[in-house]
Amino acid sequence: MKTALENYHARMQRVLDHIDQHLDDDLGLEALSGVAAFSKYHFHRQFTSTFGLSVHRYVQLARLKRASYRLAESDAQSVTDIAMDAGYDAPDAFARAFRQRFGQSPSSFRKSPDWGSLLMAFGPLEKARTTLMQIIFEPDDVMIRDVPPTPVAIMEHRGDRATLQDTILRFIAWRKAAGLSPETSSTFNIFRSEREPAVPADYSMDICAGTDQPMEDAQMKAGVIPGGRCAVLRYPGNTNNLEPAALYLYREWLPASGEEARDFPIYCQRHFSSNGPVREVVLELFLPLK
Repeated sequence: MKTALENYHARMQRVLDHIDQHLDDDLGLEALSGVAAFSKYHFHRQFTSTFGLSVHRYVQLARLKRASYRLAESDAQSVTDIAMDAGYDAPDAFARAFRQRFGQSPSSFRKSPDWGSLLMAFGPLEKARTTLMQIIFEPDDVMIRDVPPTPVAIMEHRGDRATLQDTILRFIAWRKAAGLSPETSSTFNIFRSEREPAVPADYSMDICAGTDQPMEDAQMKAGVIPGGRCAVLRYPGNTNNLEPAALYLYREWLPASGEEARDFPIYCQRHFSSNGPVREVVLELFLPLK
């Protein structure tokens, strides 16, 4: 029974990964049921019962999320082009859907984004994306690498994880204003606490952009991710929850390797690309070693 359930979850996770990586393609029921190898006549009910929202709504929210980030991060792409990329035939249809979800028009959001409304709108999407996380790691997935010291600009998040997305969005807004593109300025997260500490207010994480420029914004501070030997684990698929990968490194890989951890928190680097439909393409988790 357990093996059958794991197989079922893996097939559903495959659908989410396919959607995330093919937002510009046909994402109708027939195409997605084929990805999962389920009957198209039952797939929509299976998807809804598993994730708590319909296939159509998941795809719509995923495309609107990409559109909102493109609106906030850059003025280079027109609202019309963003609308077409989101699957809308006309800008006015996109504007209506955007306003219905976020309470702002796309042009108004670009000028002054209401992050609170956006966070609430994406709640069902994020819940669906983190429902199934059954990734199994092997020792060969880990490599030891010497990394150079990296100067960074740091935005600290201190407090309940429920407010983390707001910090992330403020970081994105700062990065846009500073002219530091994710494609040219490395992105790091430094995890200074457990993902779910006993006291939620104790959650602590740093969001960083690789740069050595002076910090002129009070919400940012300059720092350095120290160089040295690190165990590096490349993380596949959905990267919203890195706890399974971190637990594998601490519980299994580290004791079996004979290595010792260095006095610096575990951290990750997010590699972005502007070529595909989804900007975030690769994540690497670093465990500093002596």
